[in-house]
Amino acid sequence: MPDRIAFQGDLGAYSHEACLKARPDAIPVPCTTFEDVIAAVKSGAADLAMLPVENTTYGRVADIHRLLPESGLRIVGEAFVRVRIALMANPGQTLDDIKHVRAHLVLIPQARAFLDAHGITAEAAADSAGAAADIASAGEMGVGALASTVAADIHGLTVLADGIEDQGHNTTRFLLMSPQADHSRRGDRMITTFVFEVRNIPAALYKAMGGFATNGVNMTKLESYMVGGAFTATQFYADIEGHPDDPAVARALEELDYFTNMIEVLGVYPAADGRN
Repeated sequence: MPDRIAFQGDLGAYSHEACLKARPDAIPVPCTTFEDVIAAVKSGAADLAMLPVENTTYGRVADIHRLLPESGLRIVGEAFVRVRIALMANPGQTLDDIKHVRAHLVLIPQARAFLDAHGITAEAAADSAGAAADIASAGEMGVGALASTVAADIHGLTVLADGIEDQGHNTTRFLLMSPQADHSRRGDRMITTFVFEVRNIPAALYKAMGGFATNGVNMTKLESYMVGGAFTATQFYADIEGHPDDPAVARALEELDYFTNMIEVLGVYPAADGRN
């Protein structure tokens, strides 16, 4: 039986596109919130979760760094989705017929130049794919949606313009998560993700990072975030290239352990092609 992958949003959302990219044969399970995605996996309603973690234009996704360690799930893969924006509408219309569009608040500014050039006004919706679904079900004319072409295919809409985003690099990174960790070496290039909290001693973070530098381990991501509502309780989220069994990585993690109160590995997984 194919895996069931829970994601936030409606069918046709960019998160759904990430599911198709990572597991083409999987059964999509739409959810309303990130918390609902995690709950679906923990309850058995889904086998895997697909969660966005960062975007090249807008940075990290709010609340994700807090949710990941608390979720009890482990990262088993990643997917990179290029955010290509399409303008879609009910069949029988041309671009000149569209005077207004709906989309998620984040998506509208990314197509501002195209909308202004065509005199199209925009309205924020809770979800871009949901806006496409609503337009299709209501049979609205003169109104379009900004979403992925996956949404157009699912909801029977006509794509009137594609690739209308202002920036050509906008990409979202997603994490594929499972109730069970899998630290097996499943690729030539592996990524290890972990969170840690440094000890309250002078230059603790500087000293903790030294082990990665001296052992030649490439750290591709390091972000801090507060926990427990206290300014003094800071945790760090990190991605490094390599597998914990690699001698250099093992030495670096051992040195990190000396300067931290806590280290928790969230996942060990193959690097996706989008990293290149």
